[in-house]
Amino acid sequence: MLQMRPGCECCDRDLPPDSSDARICTFECTFCSECSDRRLAGTCPNCGGELLPRPRRPADKVAKYPASTTRVLKPDGCRASS
Repeated sequence: MLQMRPGCECCDRDLPPDSSDARICTFECTFCSECSDRRLAGTCPNCGGELLPRPRRPADKVAKYPASTTRVLKPDGCRASS
């Protein structure tokens, strides 16, 4: 089951479980669409994987399967992997 991390690793923007702006890689690194598109060119800076829209969790499932509350933030910002 996806962790559904609560924020962008670059800018710390809130990304609730129903957000259509969340992007993830196969390791569930999480970024907002703006950072993914403008800063990272659709590539995860952690693993080099493709960033794709995160599936949204329906509201009736969030109560039974809550999203993660653990925030991951890069203290020095993030850069696209080379």
